[in-house]
Amino acid sequence: MAPEELDITFQDSVNRINNHTELFPADFLLRLYAYYKKATNNYERPSSRTPIINAFKTNALFQVKNISETEAKETYIELVDNYFLYRK
Repeated sequence: MAPEELDITFQDSVNRINNHTELFPADFLLRLYAYYKKATNNYERPSSRTPIINAFKTNALFQVKNISETEAKETYIELVDNYFLYRK
C-alpha cells in the first residue's frame, strides 16, 4: 500500500473507532492506544488520573516499541477491520 493510501486508510480506521458508540473491550482499547501512539509518533506520557490505567497504557506502549510507524498503522487498520468483521 502506498504511503498516502496507508495514511487515508489509517485515518478512516481511526474515525470508525471514534464514531462507534458501543463500548470496546479494555484489552482491545489498549492495543489500539499503543498502535495509534506509535503510528502517530506521539510519545507523551499517559494522562489518566488513575495510576493503574497509566501503568497498563505504558505497558502497551512498551510492547510496540520495536515496530515502525508503518507497521503500527497497518496493525491498527487490521485490528479495526477484524473487530468490526467479527464482533457480535
